[in-house]
Amino acid sequence: MLQKGCIQVYTGNGKGKTTAAVGQGVRAAGRGLKVYMVQFLKGSDSGELHSLKKLEPDFKVFRFERPRGFFWTLTDEEKLELKKDIEKGFDFCKEVVKNKECDVLIIDEMMGVLGNKLLEVNEVVEFLKSKPENMEIILTGRNVPEEILEIADLVTEMKDIKHYFNNGVPARKGIEF
Repeated sequence: MLQKGCIQVYTGNGKGKTTAAVGQGVRAAGRGLKVYMVQFLKGSDSGELHSLKKLEPDFKVFRFERPRGFFWTLTDEEKLELKKDIEKGFDFCKEVVKNKECDVLIIDEMMGVLGNKLLEVNEVVEFLKSKPENMEIILTGRNVPEEILEIADLVTEMKDIKHYFNNGVPARKGIEF
């Protein structure tokens, strides 16, 4: 069990935000901490899901959404369904914190949820302020709201210096997903 839990944020336009959060979770699980990861805005299969399945029950991944396209491709009806799925996932996060179910809670793509106005920033800030003293919470995603930057203990920005996507290399199985 952690004596002092912090709020970490991995952000920026560069690659590696989820990977950094997963790496932190793997390290924590390796030291006997219980890790939960809630993934938002990610409904398709990805390599980390297969690897992390092998670490259960120490590291568990939760998803509440049905597979869909990118947010900007959704109809208004699909966006409404997605909002309900996100709210269900966030309610799960609140219960996890309230019941102290894990030592490390990773909330992947929280900034995307906020940027798409699927949750309110003040609701997430209140949630973060309610975390137990000995629980670590890790958030990922681009464009962190100022209110979250203020209460975070660690913010790491992934900066895109050079990226092979710009040279026509598509997302690759095992590397990007």
